[in-house]
Amino acid sequence: MKKKKTMSIITDDMHRILDDRQTRKKLLAELDTRLGRPVATLFTSFGGDAPRLDDADADILEAILQKTDLSDGLALIISSPGGEGVPAERIINICRQYSGTGEYWAIVPSRAKSAATLVCFGASKIIMSGTSELGPIDPQIFLPNTVVGKFSAHNVVKRYDVLFAKAVEDTSGNIEPYLQQLDRYDDRDIQDFRNLNDLAEDIAVRALRSGMMANLAPGKIIEKIKGFLKPDKPKSHARPIYFEEAGKAGLNIEVMDLRSETWNLIYELYISTDRSVNSENGKCVETKEHSLFLFPRPQKTGETPR
Repeated sequence: MKKKKTMSIITDDMHRILDDRQTRKKLLAELDTRLGRPVATLFTSFGGDAPRLDDADADILEAILQKTDLSDGLALIISSPGGEGVPAERIINICRQYSGTGEYWAIVPSRAKSAATLVCFGASKIIMSGTSELGPIDPQIFLPNTVVGKFSAHNVVKRYDVLFAKAVEDTSGNIEPYLQQLDRYDDRDIQDFRNLNDLAEDIAVRALRSGMMANLAPGKIIEKIKGFLKPDKPKSHARPIYFEEAGKAGLNIEVMDLRSETWNLIYELYISTDRSVNSENGKCVETKEHSLFLFPRPQKTGETPR
């Protein structure tokens, strides 16, 4: 009896998964028509132990796009808490190279944070609603033997620099308190953190200067997107950056009405795909014709996702 019950549960689950796929296939086909270009989705789970954007995502996206007619361009619907900067840069290049128009649109149905925001930076325009969220792109690091565990690389370097400057400038002759605090840092780690910050900035500037901010010098771009680069203004890496602020930063934002028929289709697709990556799969890349899924894997010690 137990075996029959188990098989029934598995069968019911498989039917639901197939039904969800068929529903998404119809939604993707309808969106292709409404937007006038093929639509692909790139979703990763927001679960606490879920894998983040990495090279595997770039690989499976390329595998999907190789099989898709992108003569009319590409619209990428992206939902992810972020991940690694270099794979995000790869995804930007893949989308541009495979798109028949040499550019792509990024569509944010809910949240595209951190490295996923970098992917949006590479688009010719970002389609958002009033509730869609981008986020800061400052790298996040994991420090062992700490209460919080995850820190902003920018804040760690900033704190180190402040302590070092105070120790140098102190004229009292008692710099022991500063030395005790500085002893908690390894200067090799600090240099690595500086490199991570520089890398995120460089990827962002290159993506924007070769896309929606092609007419601006690097320094001007950095000034415009400083709210994305450093957590000083948003105060938290997790804090949302909505379309108003993104537009003020010089990003090419198209705001879609929450109640429009097209946005309803986008959001219905988001609900179905998000449920899939948070229950059966850790990651999903789909078009109306093809699907690829990646199952969650445990995070390795020492990995530093954004």
